Amino acid sequence: MKLKALILTVLFSLFISAAAFAADDSVGNVKTISGKVSILRNNMAINPAAGEAIFLNDILRTGAESSIGVVFKDDTLVSLGPDSRLVISKFLFSPAENKLSIVVKMLKGTLVYLSGIIAKLSPEAVTVETPVASIGVRGTKFAIKVEGNDQSDPVEQKAAPSSGTK
Repeated sequence: MKLKALILTVLFSLFISAAAFAADDSVGNVKTISGKVSILRNNMAINPAAGEAIFLNDILRTGAESSIGVVFKDDTLVSLGPDSRLVISKFLFSPAENKLSIVVKMLKGTLVYLSGIIAKLSPEAVTVETPVASIGVRGTKFAIKVEGNDQSDPVEQKAAPSSGTK
């Protein structure tokens, strides 16, 4: 009887893992982390590790003297410096269907960007938004700095202090 329960448990676990893998709608992964970094996802703060999946609407946040490097599925590279906030607004990468788009919104801090396949195939499909301008990327690398304070940062208003309980 215990063997049947064990087999059912293993099969159920494999089914759940396969379903999660099939439903992987991540847009990229964390490549590097230094210092205090968090991802705000569905109003919950996550302390990521290298390899952590990144999803649409995730808000990447770095603390003072911290940084994070992200690789998108099209090989776009994004690095955030200290005290930065970035929203992953849109990501479509299906070259066979000609569905290509990446839009990120830089709220605060520093960003270094190195374009990937989307910018090479469809340069007009890449946009980096800032509080004062939108940058159309045409297959390049660049760095930007957005200055701001926490009162103007909607991320800070969304994040609730963690109490350790639900």
